[in-house]
Amino acid sequence: MATSIFQAQVKYETIQSSKLGEERQIKIQLPRGYNTNEDKSYPLFIVFDGDYLFEAVAGNVDYYSYWEDMPESIVVGINQIDTRFDDCMYSEQNSLPIETGAAFFEFIGMELIPYLERTYRTVDFRVAVGHGETANFINYFMLKSNPLFKSYVVISPELAPNMLDYIPEQLTNTQSKLFYYLANTNNDPSSIKKMTTALNADASSIENENLFYDFDSFEGPSHYSVPTHAIPNAIEGIFQVFQPISKKEYKETILELEISPVVYLEEKYQTIYDLFGIDKQILINDFKAISAAIEKNEAFEYYEHLGKIARKQYPETLLGLYYIARFYEETGEPKKAMRTYQSAYTLKEIAGITKDLVLEKADLIKEDFGY
Repeated sequence: MATSIFQAQVKYETIQSSKLGEERQIKIQLPRGYNTNEDKSYPLFIVFDGDYLFEAVAGNVDYYSYWEDMPESIVVGINQIDTRFDDCMYSEQNSLPIETGAAFFEFIGMELIPYLERTYRTVDFRVAVGHGETANFINYFMLKSNPLFKSYVVISPELAPNMLDYIPEQLTNTQSKLFYYLANTNNDPSSIKKMTTALNADASSIENENLFYDFDSFEGPSHYSVPTHAIPNAIEGIFQVFQPISKKEYKETILELEISPVVYLEEKYQTIYDLFGIDKQILINDFKAISAAIEKNEAFEYYEHLGKIARKQYPETLLGLYYIARFYEETGEPKKAMRTYQSAYTLKEIAGITKDLVLEKADLIKEDFGY
C-alpha cells in the first residue's frame, strides 16, 4: 500500500534584483497541503536575517498550523549574512533608510513581494520578522501611508534614534488593524534594553482599537537565542482569534456575555475572514462551547440561530437539527422537537451526538406527552 506523507516543503530560489544590482537568495517554506488544495491562499511571513532566523519561524509556523492554532502560511526568508550592514543602512540625520538601505527597502516592496504574489497563492496578510538591526528595519514599512505588512515581530531591535518618536506615532494613528510584537532579554546590550524599555512604555499606553500590541521581556536567553522564545509568543498573540475557543475564553468571556453567544461566534469567524482573508469552517469545538454556554445559562432561545448556522456548516450531520430540536423542546413546542429529533436520525453522527441519542430524546417526549 502506498502512503503519502504531507510535509512542509522548503525550497531555495535566487532573485535577480535591479534595485540592488545583484542576486539575492531566498528560502521558501510552502504549507503541507499547498500542492493538493489549489483553491487555497495563504498569509505570508517575510523573515529578515533568513540565514539564521528562517528555520525558527518556519518550524513554529508549521507546528502551530498543524494544530490549527494559526492558518497555514507561506514563510520566506531573505539571506543577509554578507549584506546585513548595507541592507540596514540609515541616515544619521533622520534615521530613515539611505543608499544601500533605501535600495533594499525598495527591493522588498517593489520586487520581492510582487514576485511572491505572482508566483504563489497569497492573501493580503503579511507578517515581517526581524532581529537586532533588521528588527529596526522592518518598522520602516509601517511608516508608509499604506503599510506593506499588517504584523511586525520586532525582536531585540537596534533602534535608530528617531524611531522612538516615529513608531509610537504610527501605532497611535493606525487606521487599520495592526499587530505589533516587541521583545527583549535581560542579556541584550544595554542600548537595546534601554530603547526597547522606552518604546514599550510609550506603546503600552496607546489607546487605539486597531492596535494589537504585545511585549515580552525574557530573563535568561542571550541576545542571539531570544528569537526562539519570542517567535512562539508572537504567533500565539497575532493569531489568537484564529484559535479554537479556550476554557479561559469560555469561562471569562462567553459565559459572561450580554449579547447572544451565537453572535459572538459569528463575529469571531467574520474577524478571521476580515483579518486573514480566510473563510474558515466553524470548528466543532467552537459549536460545543457555544452550546455548553446556552445550556449553562439556560438561554435556550439562542439554539435556533445556532442550529441554522450548524446546518449550513455541517449539512450532512445531526448537529444543526439537534440544536433546533433543543430550541423547540425548551421553548414549549414538544411535538416539533420530537419530529425534529426523528428527522435527524438519517444524518451522520458528530461531536458526541449519536443516532441513539436523538431517538432516545424523541421517545422521551413521546412518553411525556403521549403522542
